[in-house]
Amino acid sequence: MKILVVGTGAREHAICNAVKDAELYSIMSNRNPGISRISKFQISSEKDLIGVKKYALDNKIDIAIIGPEAPLEMGIVDELQAAGIGCVGPTKEAARIETDKAFMRDLFDTYKIGGSIVYKVFDSVEDTGDFIDEFGQDVVVKPVGLTGGKGVKIVGEHLEDGEAAKRYVKEIIDNKISGYAQVVIEERLIGEEFTVQAFVDGDKVVPMPAAQDHPHAYEGDQGPITGGMGSYSDKDGLLPFLDRKNYQDSVKIMQDTVNAIKKEVGPYKGILYGQFMLCKDGPKLVEYNARFGDPEAMNVLPLLKTDFVELCENIVDGNLKSADFKRKATVCKYIVPQGYPETGKAGQIINVDESKINQEGALVYYAAVNQKDDKIFTSASRALGLVGIGNTISEAEEICENVTKYVKGKVYHRRDVGTVKLIEKRIKHMNMLRS
Repeated sequence: MKILVVGTGAREHAICNAVKDAELYSIMSNRNPGISRISKFQISSEKDLIGVKKYALDNKIDIAIIGPEAPLEMGIVDELQAAGIGCVGPTKEAARIETDKAFMRDLFDTYKIGGSIVYKVFDSVEDTGDFIDEFGQDVVVKPVGLTGGKGVKIVGEHLEDGEAAKRYVKEIIDNKISGYAQVVIEERLIGEEFTVQAFVDGDKVVPMPAAQDHPHAYEGDQGPITGGMGSYSDKDGLLPFLDRKNYQDSVKIMQDTVNAIKKEVGPYKGILYGQFMLCKDGPKLVEYNARFGDPEAMNVLPLLKTDFVELCENIVDGNLKSADFKRKATVCKYIVPQGYPETGKAGQIINVDESKINQEGALVYYAAVNQKDDKIFTSASRALGLVGIGNTISEAEEICENVTKYVKGKVYHRRDVGTVKLIEKRIKHMNMLRS
């Protein structure tokens, strides 16, 4: 079996590490030290669909696993499938569940899927302003297309008031941020965010353990929104503030979504990532990703007991059954360049003592770095994810935090990810909302 992983970052490093007993190939835009060690690779753009197809055909690839969202939006799966190559990733039309927020919300409306919220899609600055005034509550402002996890702004958090929201709307529409002169306005949800990822074969949804990401740049959930500063999962597949019923309700929303996508544009095959807000009346859908989360892939893939390659074959063939995971907790912390996400310095050398990190029971997943000769250089984005695995979240967090000292350079990380203090804050918040 020949497997091709498309993508450059820590998510793709985690995917590559999960591939066992197969010949592994990769295409990446920079030389990721972790991926290059374990695969035959080509340095080229993941967005060069013809180039990716040629590389896959030249190497007689059986299955391609698509890591990032940009090539999915461009139709990489359609291109590869037309050449007879099986894909773990949705077609261009099915990937609109992530790449077109208006499509996603309209799908919920049309098929009466649970977990929906109040929303409107606008292409007029004036009409949007009128709606914000009439709605009279805090709103969330989202560009319609992809923004790398950094385009969403919330009134009361990133935007001071409705007037600031209107100014941001004008910026989105005038500059076609995300490629569209459109904006989605949603009600602001109050609760705790969490993620459920699932394997999907076009019909069946096989969920993975829940995780909670930390998108704010600084400790105490402060600062700008980033691609994610770290995440944790618990040994029972739930979270300290998330019970079995809420988890199952979230999975049902995902299953209903997959059913709706099939009716609307054809089967969805690959990984579906559901980002939810647990509110006092249950989970609400914030948004979908049409691929593994980053960092959440690093929480679940190291725990996978079922053969990953077999799962990929089952996705392609449309006969998924189940997936088993170790009963362990995980904590992932991202090491990022100083100044990230606004002024992260590229071209800085970092030194990573992998042997000591591994000796102390943690894992290293390289992200947006570039290896030249024996040196590792940062980009302006996240550098690497460290993952601790333990019998409790506290144990996993202690392992993870302890090994951060083995990464040297002009970098920082959120020390509070997975800590007792921060998790107690989450539990207290949910208890307050429910009461």
